[in-house]
Amino acid sequence: MSLAIDVVGGKWKLHLMWVLGAGPQRFGQIRRLLEGVSEKVLAENLRHLESTGVVHREIYPEIPPRVEYSLTPLGEALRLALEPLETWGDENRAALATATRPSAPQSSPARIAL
Repeated sequence: MSLAIDVVGGKWKLHLMWVLGAGPQRFGQIRRLLEGVSEKVLAENLRHLESTGVVHREIYPEIPPRVEYSLTPLGEALRLALEPLETWGDENRAALATATRPSAPQSSPARIAL
């Protein structure tokens, strides 16, 4: 589990896996799909996923150059492994939204041991 978390940990990497699971995408397309991500953060996350062998970066010899990002077979296997998490989130979205909704201040915060 910790190895997978090392690869996809952070705010944007799981989102990138979801976007690239739909097929090859150009940088601008990815940025439009992931509202709120800066160009710098997106580039860093794509480079990290590429360095781990999960994402492939294809440069086409055109003018101007076209670059597409896609999942490698390793990345596709990881995406499939992450699908149950997506399903769980979809099935529990309402309960989680209710549970995380701000309520009256509590005297002491609840702690969960991991």
